[in-house]
Amino acid sequence: MSAEDLEKYETEMELQLYREYKDIVGQFTYVVETERRFYLTNDVQLQPRNADGEVYFEVTMRDAWVWDMYRPARFVKNVRVVTFKDVNIEELDKPDIDLSGKDPFGA
Repeated sequence: MSAEDLEKYETEMELQLYREYKDIVGQFTYVVETERRFYLTNDVQLQPRNADGEVYFEVTMRDAWVWDMYRPARFVKNVRVVTFKDVNIEELDKPDIDLSGKDPFGA
């Protein structure tokens, strides 16, 4: 496989992942970003922890979707992340249902 073939494959995988994201994002309430991953979930808990003067974060999620094109299954029943890095949790806007059929992402 050439470098060009590999790049084309990765581009196709990213597009497929983006399309999956568009299809399911409306089912979730929160976006969770960690140092390594991006998640969609309806149930997230963030607990700051302290061990020997070091602060770290424990993030737990249930019924999550993981943005990772290399995972065979992106829906995960339980997730636990322990990190010393920043964790960003955002509540998604829930606009009224749009029955126009227009793609909100313009794709």
